[in-house]
Order: sequence, then C-alpha cells, then structure tokens
Amino acid sequence: MADAHKKEIDQISGVETTGHEWDGLKELNNPLPRWWLYMFYATIVWALIYWVLYPSWPLISSYTTGVWGSNQRLEAIAAYDEGVAGRSAFADKIVAASLEDISKDQELLQFALANGAAAFGDNCAPCHGSGGTGAEGYPSLQDDTWIWGGSLDAIYTTLQYGIRSGNDDARVGEMPAFGRDELLGKEEISQVSNFVASRAGLETEDGVDLAAGQTVYEDNCAACHGEDLKGIQDVGAPSLLSANYLYGKSLAAIKAQVRNPRNGVMPAWVDRLDPATVKSLAVYVHSFGGGQ
Repeated sequence: MADAHKKEIDQISGVETTGHEWDGLKELNNPLPRWWLYMFYATIVWALIYWVLYPSWPLISSYTTGVWGSNQRLEAIAAYDEGVAGRSAFADKIVAASLEDISKDQELLQFALANGAAAFGDNCAPCHGSGGTGAEGYPSLQDDTWIWGGSLDAIYTTLQYGIRSGNDDARVGEMPAFGRDELLGKEEISQVSNFVASRAGLETEDGVDLAAGQTVYEDNCAACHGEDLKGIQDVGAPSLLSANYLYGKSLAAIKAQVRNPRNGVMPAWVDRLDPATVKSLAVYVHSFGGGQ
C-alpha cells in the first residue's frame, strides 16, 4: 500500500513529484523559496501591528481608531492648518494693503504673484487656459481687449463679484436676442451683421445694403457698442473692431450672436475664495500684461 503512494522521481530534474498528473504533465514538488516565505510571514506580522496601531478594522458604523489614534486625513488637515498659519501673516498684509501698495512692495508682490498663480491654476485655468490665453467663449487675459476694463481695480471687481454670477454686485451686461425675440427681421439682421463685418475687416455678402445695416446698427446697437464700434466698458459691451471676438470672428458667428446671443457666466470668487486669494488673483492676472 505504501508503494502505491510512493512519490515518483522526475528523471530529467531529479525532483520528487507530488503525484499529480494532467495529460502526461507531472507536477514537481518544489517548495517555495525561503526568502519569499519569510517576506510573506513578515507581511502578516506587519498587518497585525498596523491593525493595532492605526485605524483599519471596519465595524458596523465606524472603524477601529488604533492605539495611536492617527490617520492620513488628520495628518493632511494638520499640514493644511500649518500652511495656513505660515501664510497668515502675509495674507493679513495683502488684505490690509491696497492693490497699488501691493504692486510697489516687492515682498508683498512676490507673495501675491505666487499665491495668485496657485489659485489661478486651480480655479481659472480650466476656462482661461494655463497662461490666460483664453478660448472660444472665454476671453484672453493677455491682450488689451477687456470687456469690463483691464485695470487692477477693474480686474479685482470682476473677480470679486463675477459676471452674471447671481451675486448682488455682479457685473451684468445682456445682449438682446434680436432674432429670437423678433426685435429685428431676418433682412435687418443680415444687414447689420454685414455692416459690422465690413467694419471689422471681414468678408461680406454680395448685394447686402451696408448703408441700411449702418442705420440698423445706430438704432439698436450703438447705445452699447458705441457709434465707432469700439465698445463701452461701463456696460460690458465689447469692441466690434478688435481682433478677438469671444464667440468667433466671422460673418456667420456675428449673425448667430445677433439672432440668439450667448452670454457667458463667471463665478463670484468672493463667495468661494478668501479675500487675500482674490486680491492676489487680481495682481497675478494683471501681471499677464493685458489691460491697463
């Protein structure tokens, strides 16, 4: 009976087999390497130690807090609080100082630019681009075409309260939907769009009465965009002569905007960020070189 269960020795390797065979393939009885076993046992010991020292074992409505009562969430909060405390002295100075004073104080300016760059990357870059270059529907912050003004104070006000954000002090400038709301007829929309395109250096359609388009413009658009089409920042009406059209610079885009305009929304950052960060953002955005 013992001979029936005697393990066979593999002739090629000289290793004893386990007695298991599948389709002529015999399993060799090779033990696991000792170093691997020692590491495996060590991980078991480490798991038991971790279970005792740190939060780990799930309970019905909570978890074991561990002997040390420490976890990564508490460590992260402590690190954050330490960072806030470290920058609080500069942050208080930023809040107390005027924008002009910050620009003149090299130490405050350096802090504001660093703080503003971090805040811009987290909050503004998804729309305006990492360098403030903008995209369709999101204005560039590097040029001189600023709908609401590009001075330090103007940028700061826009950042604080936003544009059509719902904040009580938000900047609000709505362009009428001349086509959707039937304020102008189809021919009038074509005439005024071609007139604007002609003044912006774009191709126009043949046979369109540009003089009639000018009359339509003066009666309906000049109050906001100005008689010279250069825009009026006080009401948030952009220049129609600039190289940067927010929603595309073409005759088709102009017609679409006249018929059913898109009116973008910018958040009121005073409701989301601390005062020092908002002011730092204003300094950082102004440093792009656009505006005034």
